[in-house]
Amino acid sequence: MKVLGIETSCDETGIAIYDSEEGVIAQALYSQIELHAEYGGVVPELASRDHIRKTALLVRQVMNEAQLEATDIDGVAFTQGPGLVGALLVGATLGRSLAFSWGCKAIGVHHMEGHLLAPMLEDNRPEFPFVALLVSGGHTLLVDVKALGEYEILGESIDDAAGEAFDKTAKIMGLGYPGGPQLAALAEKGSAGRFRFPRPMTDRPGLDFSFSGLKTFAANTLRDNDDDEQTLADIAYAFQEAVVDTLLIKCRRALKETGHKRLVIAGGVSANKLLREELGKYMTKIGGEVFYPRPAYCTDNGAMIAYAGFCRLQAGAEDGMGIQARPRWPISELEPV
Repeated sequence: MKVLGIETSCDETGIAIYDSEEGVIAQALYSQIELHAEYGGVVPELASRDHIRKTALLVRQVMNEAQLEATDIDGVAFTQGPGLVGALLVGATLGRSLAFSWGCKAIGVHHMEGHLLAPMLEDNRPEFPFVALLVSGGHTLLVDVKALGEYEILGESIDDAAGEAFDKTAKIMGLGYPGGPQLAALAEKGSAGRFRFPRPMTDRPGLDFSFSGLKTFAANTLRDNDDDEQTLADIAYAFQEAVVDTLLIKCRRALKETGHKRLVIAGGVSANKLLREELGKYMTKIGGEVFYPRPAYCTDNGAMIAYAGFCRLQAGAEDGMGIQARPRWPISELEPV
């Protein structure tokens, strides 16, 4: 089975083709970073318009790269939500239209299920069940993954997601856009011990997260100290350390609560080096395993949507003729297959 995947949930246009026998055989990604950089964040209307300009062209590029014709495609998967409603509608409209004109099946994919399944694209694939930590610019979730579509949310952010907190803190510090990766790079030059940030919501039971306070703490620390390069690096170090420690503490709790020995981390923040190192050390210590996608599959991409679509199409799921975008869509509402 060959499935074309279309990802347009936010500010990246991702197109890929997944072949059930050969894996990902072609893919393309266009980032809108330069478009939104002058605004310091994503402008939804501009994002939607840029998806309109790029999506069909990238589909043609990927089809040519794979040397496929429309008749070779068995299904089209597109991100149905969550995300920016205008951006989602671009991908959903094109995906549903292509499936109709090509005479193949169509399936709307949950964006976070795409991230959750992204490690399945690697040679070392996790088996069900496992705990998944999904960390991105818009979401921070701990999920008990029993099987495909059988998801129980164990904890989630009650305010800013971890990636959002990274970006907002970077903006406060005067770093460029997108700020998360730049803050992480600056933290590598920082010194341990000069500043200590709180580990929010770790002094109480539960698995929910709260990161907005760290942003405020960083702003106050910056206000009370000189803004020389080393001070900025030390603040970045302390901020990143606090986020990673918080995620680690909550993952430990989730693993103990579920009894699982497998942990999946996915989403844009899962590319963070310190997070991978600390979670890897802990899983080795308890005799468990940690799985994560390659960096290119951590951020939004078409390959994860194509694969998630393939999994559901293979199980017999299929969407009707309607075109629907779901900007708010809890992953727990997905149907098991």
